[in-house]
Amino acid sequence: MRRLKTAVGVLVSLVLIAVVSVIVVLHRDPGSITLPVLGPECTVGPEGEVTLDLAQMANAATIAAVGVRKEMPEQAVVVALATALQESKLENLDGGDRDSVGLFQQRPSKGWGTVEQIKDPRYAAGKFYTALKKVKGWDKMRVTDAAQKVQRSAYPNAYEKWADEAKVLAEALVGNATGAVACRVTGDPALRGTAAAAALMAGLKLDWGKKLDFASEQAAGLTLAVSNTSSGWRYAHWLVSHASATGLERVRFGDLEWHAPDGKWQQVTTPGAPDNRRVVAEVFN
Repeated sequence: MRRLKTAVGVLVSLVLIAVVSVIVVLHRDPGSITLPVLGPECTVGPEGEVTLDLAQMANAATIAAVGVRKEMPEQAVVVALATALQESKLENLDGGDRDSVGLFQQRPSKGWGTVEQIKDPRYAAGKFYTALKKVKGWDKMRVTDAAQKVQRSAYPNAYEKWADEAKVLAEALVGNATGAVACRVTGDPALRGTAAAAALMAGLKLDWGKKLDFASEQAAGLTLAVSNTSSGWRYAHWLVSHASATGLERVRFGDLEWHAPDGKWQQVTTPGAPDNRRVVAEVFN
């Protein structure tokens, strides 16, 4: 018992020394050390009702974009997101029950496609929407019942617990909420300059296809001309959701601006009327 008390005392002393050392370093040179970022990387909704990590957020945005591209109503996006939340927690899984893979845990042996195809979030989401569209009266069903008609899960009621979160995500990602997707991206950017701008443009084209409004690419980023406020927030939220992998630093739409390091939407401070016809994305140089 005495040895245990001694060991605990030594451990506590070491922890105190470490804490004091960090405080001293920060006092002498605040920029010399980077403390870990606490809290969720992404929050969605006016009150931050849904929290996701950066990979989950990107997958959610892609699922929503594919739904819009296929001209599915917002409720279809709700069902798809609730399904992916239950099946994979919005993570593109390499495996699962039997031969299930991907966001929706679709099975090659059941005709959903090859493993490589199903592991592509755009393909997987497209197959889900195609199957959902074939379900008669799906849009009048509970979320869990519509999902079950597609998935045929051993736990048919499990999808319903994600319905509220899926509604919050869908509302933001189809563009029916303002400044609702806030992701904090810290550390060195994945890409810079023209490579980052090219990655953003490529991702937009893959997710949105012919639904993409006019977009022009520049070395510092890209600009999207939009027809209305809803489409503007649709793209603005998509951009923020995919910021981590593309080197995106800043997004502006209307009178709001998002900045990667702090991850929040703030009022634009530059003079002039709000621009509701363009979404401007700037990448790290």
